[in-house]
Amino acid sequence: MTYQNITPNQLGQAAITASTTTLYTVPTSTRTFLKDMDICNTTSGAITVNIYIVPSAGTASTSNALLYGASVPANSTLQWTGSQILLTGSTIQISASATGCTIVASGGEAI
Repeated sequence: MTYQNITPNQLGQAAITASTTTLYTVPTSTRTFLKDMDICNTTSGAITVNIYIVPSAGTASTSNALLYGASVPANSTLQWTGSQILLTGSTIQISASATGCTIVASGGEAI
């Protein structure tokens, strides 16, 4: 199937907690292009973060980690830029070693 219409989109914005949570789920009949993520640490200590690209009906694990144990220094921002294609039902899931980080993910959706 060819996708002709790609709509730029903010895929999610959230605070990252110690529990693994879903930031974004690819809608039905859609493919999503993950282009970049900005992770901001607003605390006075380093925090490690985990970002997972989880296939539909899967669970977050080291086998689908995009970033795992990535350190975000105190009062700074980690930027990831790349190309990841997510299929219908796939999710972006996030967790951190402590509270104090936020994430913004951007990309596009092809319908």
